[in-house]
Amino acid sequence: MKKIAIIGGGNMGGAIAKGIVKAGLVKASEITVTRRHAASLEEWSSLGYNTSTDNKKAVAGTDIVIAAVKPYQTEGVLKEISGAAEKGACLISVATGVSVAQLEDWFGAGRPVIRVMPNTAAEVGESLTAIVGGSSATAENIKEAQDLFSAIGKAYVVTESQMPAITALASCGIAHALRYIRAAMESGIEMGLTSKMSAEIVSQTVKGAAELILKNGSHPEVEIDKVCTPAGVTITGINEMEHAGFSSAVMKGMMGSYNKIVK
Repeated sequence: MKKIAIIGGGNMGGAIAKGIVKAGLVKASEITVTRRHAASLEEWSSLGYNTSTDNKKAVAGTDIVIAAVKPYQTEGVLKEISGAAEKGACLISVATGVSVAQLEDWFGAGRPVIRVMPNTAAEVGESLTAIVGGSSATAENIKEAQDLFSAIGKAYVVTESQMPAITALASCGIAHALRYIRAAMESGIEMGLTSKMSAEIVSQTVKGAAELILKNGSHPEVEIDKVCTPAGVTITGINEMEHAGFSSAVMKGMMGSYNKIVK
């Protein structure tokens, strides 16, 4: 695999770095991770990654540059490294809301640029990543990006107009799903279970529910009907949730994230 520089070893950059190594796609020694402060790189060094506080030094001689910095930092970082990166180096940006056109402008016209939106489940190989190629990105560049992110979950090549919706559902959606898990496990604690037991039970249940949809290819309501017997405990619980506005709250949350992206 080609040499990779990950600019910004924070939550997302770290998840990508650990995920692709865990998947066996690259060795830690083939990845350079950067952070602004040397102390925050000690963990990465101990795991066998190359580290640097100098972004320009990190990208020199690399084939793929993954910019995993905050959206407001992206312009400055790309302009900083554009002159140091190899002319044929492919830029992959994970910045939310930063368009391909902006990336091309800041990194340099005519250079391969790819916009992606993974989520933090990359660390455990279960990310959902959307990929959009820029005008100078070749089919090979896009395939490399898809192979890279397929190693840490599922990766889809999409149009840029679809990115806001996918970001809300997949990237923001991780936090939304975790909030449900937290609420459900707190109910388990109130019922008398330990925090650890509640977390394991709810997490496995959510994982199982997702697998039913992914493997059966069915609609959620079909699977719900299988466990909702007439006058049963499941339909009683579901109706209580709906009376409290459960579905409406989820949709409002998703649309809130979506509208924040597109405005």
